[in-house]
Amino acid sequence: MHLPSKKRLVPAVAVVVLLIVWQAVCSFGLVPAFMLPSPLNVMAALLRDAPLIAGHMLTTLVEAAVGLAIGVLLGFLLAILMDRFETFYLAVQPLITLSQTVPTIAIAPLLVLWLGYGILPKIVLIVLTTFFPVAVSLADGFRSVDRDIIDLMRTMNASDLQIFRYAKFPAAAEHLFSGLKISATYAIVSAVIAEWLGGASGLGVYMTRVRKSFSYDKMFASIAVISALSLALMRLIGLLERICIPWKQAERIES
Repeated sequence: MHLPSKKRLVPAVAVVVLLIVWQAVCSFGLVPAFMLPSPLNVMAALLRDAPLIAGHMLTTLVEAAVGLAIGVLLGFLLAILMDRFETFYLAVQPLITLSQTVPTIAIAPLLVLWLGYGILPKIVLIVLTTFFPVAVSLADGFRSVDRDIIDLMRTMNASDLQIFRYAKFPAAAEHLFSGLKISATYAIVSAVIAEWLGGASGLGVYMTRVRKSFSYDKMFASIAVISALSLALMRLIGLLERICIPWKQAERIES
């Protein structure tokens, strides 16, 4: 079996087996239905509420996209400054790390209190959770460049901008996309968490409503949608990675 086929087949089989076991557990009554709805019940709930879920999903996607874009831009700028100024790196690096030790669920109520129940606190929360992977990954990527290459370019009178463009950024590109994949999943989850605390629409609002009505089949349906959105964003970033740095894909195929 060729390796690419195996990479697709094994995860698919694992998911199918998990769903079969889950359905069997529910069908034989090993777990009460009100505690764990079966995959078939979840799918039925998803189809019944598809138009409603689609509307909430659009709100969550807009929040996640705006917050992710701002977070990536902030992380990119911080990484450049950390690479350019050693003092700035030493001062900011521990603060950035410290910012990620505070649980998201603890920050969200404060942002709602300070900024209200609109879209702003949700975007701020997404930015706070998505800039970190990009900033850290890029900063590490910039520092991974061989010093001999930089010294060689300096002997050829290359400017700092040329060194960044032709040496540092290409070397850090793979790190950037690794951070982007993590940030994309954080964006969706952070948007949902922020929506739990207030709002008119969004998957988090939908989850709160169906939880209060004990409709756990709809709860699991919303979880499935959130997971699908995160996976779709990761696949989109993976596609962008293959387009922007095709030489990495060629190296993986050769290896």
